[in-house]
Amino acid sequence: MSYVEMQHSNQDERWFLDSGCSNHMSGDKKWFNELDQSFKHSVKLGNDSRMEVVGKGNVRMKVNGQILVITEVFFVPDLKTNLLSIGQLQEKNLTILIKADCCSIYHENKGLLMRTMISANRMFVLLASVPPVSINFSSALNVTSDNITSLWHQRFGHLNMKGLMTLVYRKMVYGLPILKNPSQMSSICMAGKQQHHSFPKKST
Repeated sequence: MSYVEMQHSNQDERWFLDSGCSNHMSGDKKWFNELDQSFKHSVKLGNDSRMEVVGKGNVRMKVNGQILVITEVFFVPDLKTNLLSIGQLQEKNLTILIKADCCSIYHENKGLLMRTMISANRMFVLLASVPPVSINFSSALNVTSDNITSLWHQRFGHLNMKGLMTLVYRKMVYGLPILKNPSQMSSICMAGKQQHHSFPKKST
């Protein structure tokens, strides 16, 4: 794993995407919504020093308005930075695409999860925040097929369902999941595409 030390900088909301890191790690306990502190381990850094792991659990974060839960994260109190292991993300069947100074992470069904540009020191840094405790995480992570279809419908400028299905089955868009017909139509589209009376030729 790469060893990153940045002085006089707030690391609370920065997560480094690290291809050499063996495991997700954080030194800040506030990120964990579940933590097993009976788990003990140690990790070796790039400068040959070792740090003690005093727990393992799940981290909750808010990225670009959506709630994500990262599982099996090591709690390393002496660690100054938060690290996301690219290898561990790939084990969860996520697709990592690095192209043109941009790193994108895709889910097989949910599509694009996160995207970040390369920094000045050639690192990919993800900005995240800790969601409020009041959020119901079980429902926040429960993405229905209607939500997914509606999301892609909006991303393509309210393209009709036939057009979306053409993009899916002809594999014209990378990362576009299999979509299902929504249970109800978009109210915006119904209002915008309905017939209306023509304007009168003369004013009364």
